[in-house]
Amino acid sequence: MGFFSWIVFGALAGLAADLIVGRGRRRHRGCILNVLVGVVGATLGGFLYRLATGEKKSFEFDFPSFGVAVLGAVVLLAVLRVLERQR
Repeated sequence: MGFFSWIVFGALAGLAADLIVGRGRRRHRGCILNVLVGVVGATLGGFLYRLATGEKKSFEFDFPSFGVAVLGAVVLLAVLRVLERQR
């Protein structure tokens, strides 16, 4: 994927993860942070996918890639929430 595709893909994955993790809360992070969480989450999701299956995940605009990216972003937000509570 190209640079702008990663931004759009990351924004969508970050928004979806924010809606999943932040349900019931009115604390949305904003567009730029959603993009960062989505892109880092997609990377984390790809790493977790590789650990679990042994296969390399190539990210395209399809539902399996989106699911892996959202799962990685949800894990990232959950870890950030735990770290935030410990502070």
